[in-house]
Amino acid sequence: IISGVMEQYERDGIPYDRDIELGCMIEVPAAAITADLLAKEFDFFSIGTNDLIQYTLAVDRGNDRVAHLFQPFHPAVLRLIRNTIDAARHFAIPVAVCGEMASAPVPFLVLLGAGIREFSMYPQAIPFIRHTAQCTTLAGAKLLYEAVLEAANPADASRIADQYLEKHFPEACQL
Repeated sequence: IISGVMEQYERDGIPYDRDIELGCMIEVPAAAITADLLAKEFDFFSIGTNDLIQYTLAVDRGNDRVAHLFQPFHPAVLRLIRNTIDAARHFAIPVAVCGEMASAPVPFLVLLGAGIREFSMYPQAIPFIRHTAQCTTLAGAKLLYEAVLEAANPADASRIADQYLEKHFPEACQL
């Protein structure tokens, strides 16, 4: 479609950026699983964590009866994110994250440890995330990510994250 639009612009003499970067939203399990194939076609990825979690776990976060099952630290979600990051690294394309995981301090730390360096978040979250980033190291965030990734279930992952915060965050940095 994009090539067709570019060809039409050429024919019509309409100026456009011939080197425009094209990105791919990774919001469904199929995209995360085939990230290695998609990375060949795109210049960057953005992982939409809200939809990725919802579609991976078949949980509508807006439905009060099942919203408690919306779990960002579910092993399936973390593995899909890891697969996407690995594919992006292999093909040397950047990967960013948007959604609630980018806006909450503990999931932010996990994503930081996974290698994510670009985050899109609600403006209200910026001070908390800035504070979180100032209170950690990349090495520490990586240790947290690796530990959470190995957890057998979301409850274990949350427990690991809580223990990390208690051990590694000074009192002045408590979230």
